[in-house]
Amino acid sequence: MILQSFRMAFSSIAGRKMRSFLTMLGIIIGTIAVVVLVSLVSGATSSVTSSIESLGSNLLTVNITSSRYLPLSLQDVENIAAENENISATAAKISQSSTVKAGSTTYSASIIGTVPAYQDLSALTLARGRFLKTPDLDNNSAVAILGYEAAEELFGRQDVVGETVSIGGRSFLVVGVLEESGQTVMGSNDSAVIIPYTLAQRLYHVSGVSSFYAAAADAENVDAAEAALDQALLAHFRQDEDAYTVFNQTSILDTMSSVTDTLSLLLGGIAGISLLVGGIGIMNIMLVSVIERTREIGIRKAVGASRGSILMQFLIEALVLSLLGGLIGLGISYLIVWGLSAVLQASYTVPAYIVMISLGFSIFVGVLFGLYPANKASKLHPIEALRAE
Repeated sequence: MILQSFRMAFSSIAGRKMRSFLTMLGIIIGTIAVVVLVSLVSGATSSVTSSIESLGSNLLTVNITSSRYLPLSLQDVENIAAENENISATAAKISQSSTVKAGSTTYSASIIGTVPAYQDLSALTLARGRFLKTPDLDNNSAVAILGYEAAEELFGRQDVVGETVSIGGRSFLVVGVLEESGQTVMGSNDSAVIIPYTLAQRLYHVSGVSSFYAAAADAENVDAAEAALDQALLAHFRQDEDAYTVFNQTSILDTMSSVTDTLSLLLGGIAGISLLVGGIGIMNIMLVSVIERTREIGIRKAVGASRGSILMQFLIEALVLSLLGGLIGLGISYLIVWGLSAVLQASYTVPAYIVMISLGFSIFVGVLFGLYPANKASKLHPIEALRAE
């Protein structure tokens, strides 16, 4: 009987193709909205998470917000790592936007003044040449490491070690070129020009350290490293907790995960309203179908069909309408996500859990909104149904 009910449901849908499609349209749109929105949020979250995790879960970022007592010097930052066994390395950083010249070519670059340890802490990879060395800082050497894009824009090639560039009217010898890294949560190093920290201080008249990175000795001691860092900074700034902020990679990941989960739930809930609207459309068309097939119901009851078989027939028809709409919407969603991945050059995928939720919700909507029309059909009296015109 169940197999026969499915056959009758497909026959009824095929016999009224346009009406069936319009009925399923609400479910199709609702499924597309849920799947595509959640997939985009999930893809963006995965991209940012990968960028953060690529830097290592043991990285701490410190921003100095006030130096009214005593500016933090480069030596103070280095001492923090030397005096705390839970901190393996530190790297001070100065960031400025400036115009870089190579002959008659100019390029707006992000100038980063830093120290040798910055390469490991920021997971930078050299394509050519070398990175900064301690003598470069001690001697205020005018050397520079170019990002991938900066080298291309200034010289039109990557093999530029030994060339010179001008920053703020001062000539710098190019000693290295970074590999292409793309955009990360710490910004893009492709457009960066890295110079020694001590020279950047003179060039931009910076007296104290305003930002630096610290690496915990291992991923298991991040909390201990953060506590040691906090203790050292409190001592330096005379117990002024507002003079600095410390960001933990793990806490950033946890916060971001919480925000994106809430966003996914919100967007999924908003898009889910479309599925409910589609369900109302199914109930409406099933009620019309009951009226149209009243005489058919009367004949089936007159020859012995039970109330349960009538109920099952119309309930399965509503379920098939809803499930077909969900499957069509899911197929279109995959095409949209694939198209967006190609156009935006990003990696978007449809999570398995959202596929199961969408199909499960489609089935739920079909049963919920098909139950009333099916129940109404099953309660028809055979004599009154046979009299219907």
